[in-house]
Amino acid sequence: MPEPEALDSMPELHARSVMAGSDTLGAVARIDVIEGEHEHVVPVDYKRGTPPDIPERAYEPERVQLCLQGLLLREQGYPCTHGILYFAASQTRVTVEFTEALQARTLELLAEARHTAAAGESPPPLVESPKCPRCSLVGICLPDEVNLLRSGDAASAAPDAPDAARPLAAPRRLVPARDDRRAVYVQRQGHSVGLKGEVLEIRSKGAVVSEARLLEMSQLSLFGNVQLTSQALRALAAREIPIVHLSYGGWLSAITTPPPHKHIDLRRRQFATAVDQAVYVSLARAFVAGKIRNTRTLLRRNSRGLPAGVLERLAAARRRAERAKSLEQLLGIEGYAARDYFAHFACMFKPGEDEQAPAFEFTSRNRRPPRDPVNALLLFLYALLTKEMLITLVGVGFDPYLGFYHQPKYGRPALALDLMEEFRPLIADSVAIGLINNGELRPSDFIARAGAVALTDNGRRRVLDAYERRLDTLVTHPRFGYAISYRRIFEVQARLLARFLLGEIAEYPAFYTR
Repeated sequence: MPEPEALDSMPELHARSVMAGSDTLGAVARIDVIEGEHEHVVPVDYKRGTPPDIPERAYEPERVQLCLQGLLLREQGYPCTHGILYFAASQTRVTVEFTEALQARTLELLAEARHTAAAGESPPPLVESPKCPRCSLVGICLPDEVNLLRSGDAASAAPDAPDAARPLAAPRRLVPARDDRRAVYVQRQGHSVGLKGEVLEIRSKGAVVSEARLLEMSQLSLFGNVQLTSQALRALAAREIPIVHLSYGGWLSAITTPPPHKHIDLRRRQFATAVDQAVYVSLARAFVAGKIRNTRTLLRRNSRGLPAGVLERLAAARRRAERAKSLEQLLGIEGYAARDYFAHFACMFKPGEDEQAPAFEFTSRNRRPPRDPVNALLLFLYALLTKEMLITLVGVGFDPYLGFYHQPKYGRPALALDLMEEFRPLIADSVAIGLINNGELRPSDFIARAGAVALTDNGRRRVLDAYERRLDTLVTHPRFGYAISYRRIFEVQARLLARFLLGEIAEYPAFYTR
């Protein structure tokens, strides 16, 4: 972008992606395109849709945004009297004159935005705004979900209640329901990951064996001795794609991410809540009760020959968890329920080839090291689920190492373990049962050494495929009523936890299936 005094000598100007700022206005903007002839410049703002059918041919937010760009250019000494809105869908250019009324409205809204930012509290979400469903930030804001949880049961609201207090009959579905980006796993020892343009290349001894487009990736997981070039690392960090480093057996070693999330106020509330016993015990109750409820559902749906009284005992344990007064009580209740659940875990296995006994035997949980194939499978799946929760929490703005039910311990991602409690049976246990019952895993997919059992490379690949299929499964949300993938549910739950800590909703709603 040339200096203002140099414009006279230029026949025309066309500059892209120009950053403009002003200390006087207290604002910055990245302008899509700046056009100009001689001494005048014109900011051009690109829009995806078509011009609305209103006299101004553009909504107020669009005109105000463009006017602010013009005011910033004026502050830098560039003459600017109007701007252009370019609607890509119809290839239409709409001219917006920077009138005195529009300038005054722009400065008024800028002052209001500055006041809102200084207040330290988010404004309440919009109620049934027609713009929300197609907004790119609707999955972060969750306006319908927050309004429903704040307002309570729709049937209990008074018909003459104001909009801010009237609950929605049903939240509108998040669009898209799935996250179409994919996780990339590299587990072959000695492989390397490099960059070619906008594509990651997975190489073996210099030869390309697989590729993944950066645009289509959600995360990169590296098992064991897999090398990553610095060029690929920078490209992934620039797109905020996390890199997960795991041991050969699947233990989480580290996560490479861009600088910490900017939501410092959320982390301040998280740390304050961690020392408020009444609040962190209420969260722990929700985590544990949700887990017990989902374990009972899994047993009820899949077990064969389940002894009488098991489901009743789990239901009673959930009710006790909902009334627990301390973490010590919850630990005891959860331990009792887990023993009852895993004592009958094998009831969910189908008979093996002899139609009498299942292909795998399971009597109880053991770990570090796992001593049988089922425990090795569960341990690997729990590690994958921990990784998923940690990435989600970092993306929302939490410190994943400070939990409420799981207490802080060096190296333990306590909050990730908290949030995954209700998903252990729905994701990890369910995937394990499906792999065994469908015959996707066989005893030959495991290897035993020195009393420990682990998955082979081929077995691990089958588990990863089944795990990703499960995360992409659509399920009807029990509270909001729309279909959404489990991967998106992880983020919704993390953001609802953030809303609770920030005081926007009265309690954290654990996720469960009916």
